[in-house]
Amino acid sequence: MRVLLIGANGYLGRFVADRLLADPAVQLTALGRGDDADVRFDLATGSPGALTRFLDAVHPGVVVNCAGTTRGGARELTRHNTVAVATVCEALRRSGCGARLVQVGCSAEYGPSQPGSSTAEDAVPRPGGPYGVSKLAATELVLGSGLDAVVLRVFSPAGPGTPAGSPLGRLAEAMRRAMQSGDGELRLGGLGAQRDFIDVRDVARAVHAASLSAAQGVINIGSGRAVRLRDAAATLARVAGYGGALHELDGPPGALRPTIGHPRTESVGHRVDALGHHRTEVLGHHRPDPLGGRGERTDSEHAAPAPHPYPDGCGSWQQADVRTARDRLGWRPRIALEESLADIWMEAACRI
Repeated sequence: MRVLLIGANGYLGRFVADRLLADPAVQLTALGRGDDADVRFDLATGSPGALTRFLDAVHPGVVVNCAGTTRGGARELTRHNTVAVATVCEALRRSGCGARLVQVGCSAEYGPSQPGSSTAEDAVPRPGGPYGVSKLAATELVLGSGLDAVVLRVFSPAGPGTPAGSPLGRLAEAMRRAMQSGDGELRLGGLGAQRDFIDVRDVARAVHAASLSAAQGVINIGSGRAVRLRDAAATLARVAGYGGALHELDGPPGALRPTIGHPRTESVGHRVDALGHHRTEVLGHHRPDPLGGRGERTDSEHAAPAPHPYPDGCGSWQQADVRTARDRLGWRPRIALEESLADIWMEAACRI
């Protein structure tokens, strides 16, 4: 089976490439913008005609698209997440290769969910931000293309290679800095959100399974279990051997909730929480901000709360219903969150 992988040098794409290369029946060709790709091609600016000619020459049986971006304004997100997929779909329609398309989508397409619920594939998508909108538009293009295609809606990927700007990446970096500086207290905000974390290697297994299957439509890829970020932080502390006190800064100004350790008298200051949201919170004595925010303030001035406490647009809760993946792909998650966190910490610790 000849597979064309788009976005092989990205966070998910690297693990998908490793998984596909481990299958002796797969002949893999990587297409992307980087120098390490077998073929250099920018989906956001390249023409469908040029891509069609390449498809006709290589004649893949499966095209896997892991390309895209999570950062930037609406224009950049649209170019790399929506226009790029339109180019792929149009090129496949024009080509005579008849390749199957496996598109990697994301849970941000759903937007916020009702706490306690599991989101199934038939849920009405209501993305809460431009990233989710751009990915949902891409999914609609794939589903309406008439191609043999499947969209894997990946929930919150974790494990080795986790980007430093992600919630778990921020937690690991904050803990690394605390341990490096000998700080016996770590103050973190934004830990009330609950997300469905799925190891990136399990995602790669799902992509491999989808490449071999005849399944079409949308399929959720997640663990099926929402985990509160504060619980992930506690697990990460245990894995890292961090013996200090972990203080949660969620709640109204003036409230301090100790997760590990004991509370203490604090002052008010600005923080960047685990989801990347700038907020005014209760802080300790003047120290470098472990999550990259500005310096603390010692006066009692309170800034107005930010209007959107969840920059990923997914609200306070997301949990996947993964029965479709089990039934149609024969896929189940295998790697526990603690193992994913251990791998995240191993990479962070190497920077000490």
